[in-house]
Amino acid sequence: MIDIATIAEIVGAGNVVMNESMGKHTTFRTGGNAEYFITPDMDTLKSVIDYLNKEDYPYYVIGNGSNLLVKDSGYKGAIIRITTGFNDCDIQGNAIVAGAGMMLARLSAIACENGLKGMEFASGIPGTLGGAVTMNAGAYGGEMSQVLKYVKVMDSDGNIFTLNADELNLGYRHSIIMEKQMIVLEVCVVLERGDTQEIKNEMNELAAKRKEKQPLEYPSAGSTFKRPEGYFAGKLIMDAGLRGKMHGGAQVSEKHCGFIVNRHNATATDIIELMKEVTDCVYDKFGVKLEPEVRILG
Repeated sequence: MIDIATIAEIVGAGNVVMNESMGKHTTFRTGGNAEYFITPDMDTLKSVIDYLNKEDYPYYVIGNGSNLLVKDSGYKGAIIRITTGFNDCDIQGNAIVAGAGMMLARLSAIACENGLKGMEFASGIPGTLGGAVTMNAGAYGGEMSQVLKYVKVMDSDGNIFTLNADELNLGYRHSIIMEKQMIVLEVCVVLERGDTQEIKNEMNELAAKRKEKQPLEYPSAGSTFKRPEGYFAGKLIMDAGLRGKMHGGAQVSEKHCGFIVNRHNATATDIIELMKEVTDCVYDKFGVKLEPEVRILG
């Protein structure tokens, strides 16, 4: 067990708590507790990582928790949240350099306000910039790889360095950052000049599409499964007759079968069991193995 007083000395007493419910910090709005929940800023993150490494204590880094489910048994380690302490933003011509904790919606709004287009696809993704780069997030034909110039990262030993986009091995919901468990600190995106009103109109159109086609009224982690090559996960699940299927309080969305939602006080176990049932059924019917896009921790 690590010493909470030492962590509090590093990050400030208000920035570390014990036995924190991860239902408060994930968009599924459910899940077990983290033994420690730490919210450092840019100045204290390295010291926290150094201390946890010295004590050989496990940790996991999150942003907004929009692609995460923590098992009901909890996480026996420290959750480090990269959010409000990593929100700086600097506009340099057609480029925006922003902290990894900035929400994608906010970055998209800043780009729009400054007549910069290219981030519209991300305006409705409920995640942070760091998380988006880590998994090369995308929607409606756009993804982070299309706008990314470089990232500043910290490795598991606390070393800080910069990687250009072509060094990140970016692919579908994948990057070298994920492989090597690096922490994104800062991101530079390069956009194009555009008309502010036209950019705003496109963002509004995408928001209307999301509202029409996605179950935004229920907690979820967005698309539950990765898109199998040559298929769409949601259509496979629908064709397997699983629309509306429930396990406990978890449900395959009736609006979009690619989403599993927390319909009624679902536990993390409910969601995990439903994911397994969906995966097994789709494989039995179509011979296609669905892989989770949601990260399961614990």
